[in-house]
Amino acid sequence: MARNGIPAWLVFAGRCLRAGATGDWRYYAWIGALGAVTILGLNAYANQAVAGLATTGLQDQVPWGIYIANFTFLLGIAGAAVILVIPVSMYIKRNLQDLVIFCALLAVTAIVMALAFVVVDLGRPDRFAHIFPGWVPSLRVIVLAGYLLLNLHIVVYLLYCHYRNRRPSAAFYIPFVLIAVVWAITLHTATAFLFLGLGETIFWNQAIIGPRFITAAFVAGPALLLLALQVTQWVASYDLRERALPFLRMIMLVAMVFSVFLLLNEVLRNYFRSTGQPFEIDYLYFGLNGFRPLIPWIVTAVGLNLIALIILVLPAHRSRALINVACICAVVGIWIEKAMGLVVPGFIPTPLGEIMVYTPTWNEAFIWFGIWAFGLLIFTFSLRVTIPILQGTLSIADSTPGEAGIAAPRPHFT
Repeated sequence: MARNGIPAWLVFAGRCLRAGATGDWRYYAWIGALGAVTILGLNAYANQAVAGLATTGLQDQVPWGIYIANFTFLLGIAGAAVILVIPVSMYIKRNLQDLVIFCALLAVTAIVMALAFVVVDLGRPDRFAHIFPGWVPSLRVIVLAGYLLLNLHIVVYLLYCHYRNRRPSAAFYIPFVLIAVVWAITLHTATAFLFLGLGETIFWNQAIIGPRFITAAFVAGPALLLLALQVTQWVASYDLRERALPFLRMIMLVAMVFSVFLLLNEVLRNYFRSTGQPFEIDYLYFGLNGFRPLIPWIVTAVGLNLIALIILVLPAHRSRALINVACICAVVGIWIEKAMGLVVPGFIPTPLGEIMVYTPTWNEAFIWFGIWAFGLLIFTFSLRVTIPILQGTLSIADSTPGEAGIAAPRPHFT
């Protein structure tokens, strides 16, 4: 239905942009800080575009570093966020139906950031030809773009139905949710197989690499969602966190138990195998030939994961502050484990027995921080638009008096 000749969907888009651009001083300060960090990241990427990957700590012997580590971590976040909607969309958790939208928003943000890390990992802009051979996108780009479009359709359609005060048609979003779930599992498993397929890297050549990726994602994904819901409850009095806490906490607990168990299996497998030498494990946990750069990283990761696990197994009535501590420890611990604890050791020592120490440069770090700031900008803007729609304060009823009449009851995703 058009208003003054303007299509309703265009009015909806304009109101969403206006809602995302307004807020109190806290919102503007947060957006300003993220914008400043994003600009610093763009400046660092400009330096890299001129000089190439020489501005990073990457080498011929260690070609993957922080960029690929973030890419892997974010794919796990995107996959876990979508898979979490299975018990919600399949009517098991009807009181958490809004969680579908939050999961899709997190998945969209994570995929955008993952694509950004792929771009910066190319080094110079002229290397875009490697992902668009013959002007046709590579398979991985097509898969990531398709996954992004799937989640965009889900979140935009559900928000538009909320805005119009009408019940979503299951035929227009449930099939896409199911496709996105299968897509998420396949995408993250294929990423694990990418590591597994490099047979010359003994550190990755093990059957549990795929399950380790999945379990770690199911820890970090719910943790990030809980932290986001905590912020929304604080700044917008939105109460989904209290309803989602037992559900997300249980997923984190089970996944963290399996993650720690698989980590123990990996260590034991490397130390008790009958052939080969566990050089990579030695280098990671104890150092090798006097080189010990990764020990502080992995000790921190294991310590944070154990702290998160201990907090999660405590009785359910523990304080909200402890839950936040567990979420932060889990996210940071899993990130370190997937970055400095997984990507880097796979290349050390080299096939010639060399030990090449990889340390991210400041330019590399600024790009890393800039992409994360850009992702947080997207997620913050999305939440600033989403919450008023879900609360009913941004709807078609207050946009066109007389067109919608009395606002209909808030629709449920059934």
